[in-house]
Amino acid sequence: MSTDTAHGEANSSLPSRLRSRFEGPNTIGDSRGFWVGFLVAVAALAVYPLFGDRSQLSLFMVLALLGLSLSVVWGYSGVLSFGQVVFFGIGAYTFGVVSINYATPGGITAAVIAGIVGGGVSAAILGYFMFYGGVRDVYVTIITLVSTIVLHTFMAQTAGSEWAIGEAALGGFNGMPDIPLLTLGVGGASYQFIYNPFPMRIIGIGAVEISPFYYLVLTLLVGAYLGLRALVNSDYGRVMVAVREDEDRTEMFGYNVTRVKFVVFTLGGALAGLSGVLYAARNVYIDPTVFSLLFATLPVIWVSLGGRKSLLGAVVATLGVEYLRISMAGELALVLLGTLLLVTILVLPGGFVPWVHQQIVEARLGPGEAGGADAPDASSEVSD
Repeated sequence: MSTDTAHGEANSSLPSRLRSRFEGPNTIGDSRGFWVGFLVAVAALAVYPLFGDRSQLSLFMVLALLGLSLSVVWGYSGVLSFGQVVFFGIGAYTFGVVSINYATPGGITAAVIAGIVGGGVSAAILGYFMFYGGVRDVYVTIITLVSTIVLHTFMAQTAGSEWAIGEAALGGFNGMPDIPLLTLGVGGASYQFIYNPFPMRIIGIGAVEISPFYYLVLTLLVGAYLGLRALVNSDYGRVMVAVREDEDRTEMFGYNVTRVKFVVFTLGGALAGLSGVLYAARNVYIDPTVFSLLFATLPVIWVSLGGRKSLLGAVVATLGVEYLRISMAGELALVLLGTLLLVTILVLPGGFVPWVHQQIVEARLGPGEAGGADAPDASSEVSD
């Protein structure tokens, strides 16, 4: 074999080696066509601000991070949590409190980190008492739901002047306004991502303004999705799926089921905290409605509609559902969401995205070939 041939084979195998980190039996999409489609979708999101409302889409992508946090906890570890908004809200309020008290680029950067850590630590504390306390199944769901109600009730009572942390007043139902603009960096080496568009001139379009915050959120969303794909397809991810399918049997094989659920729950809390930080940064405001029961049920709806065992489904469903919810009147949107959820549970229990993937695979390979690892059934254990 010549040197040129050897180099050619090495170069051609590089994309395959990179792809292999994100592919496996626990995800939809292990073909070149999938990744081409993925890149096209990301490119479409990247150019969307040139033609559409970037503000709304940036909000939807922030919420998609929250959807991913529940997808990895519920879809891959079998822990149905109504408490993701607890960690979301704690992350948001932590960011607000720290950034108001330290309104410098370095302080705001530290506030971002504090918000993410706050979401993760609060999830770790709750998860420790639940999982190491032997709480399982529906009782975990009940505890997380009660935690949401308790925190919503508590934060609503923080309107007095005594409810202030330094210069940051919690504000009760009035919320916490005047959160400093998201600025990352230290001193002169910093950049403001909110309300700081930079102008560009594009041939055929003309002068446009690019939102740094939009592209920051898009980058974080793509990174979180790919990172979670790598996780669930790793050896640890296979243990997560085993815990989801049968805790007792997994423990019998020597795995520490309690620790797996604790670690994944903490990871989900940190990701929800990141989403909360971005939410507060985008709105420069936060209030107790982020702990409301309606908001607590939304991640469950997103993940159920998109596909409980599908990371991609969580993202797609969040973007689609939130677009419908914002576009329609409040009560009508709730009726539509309830109807969609009911129909999905009865007709497509595996979720919409896995079903669409199944139809594409069957159209390409035929029904007889669609049951393999490359073509997971919508209701099978293979997920995304």
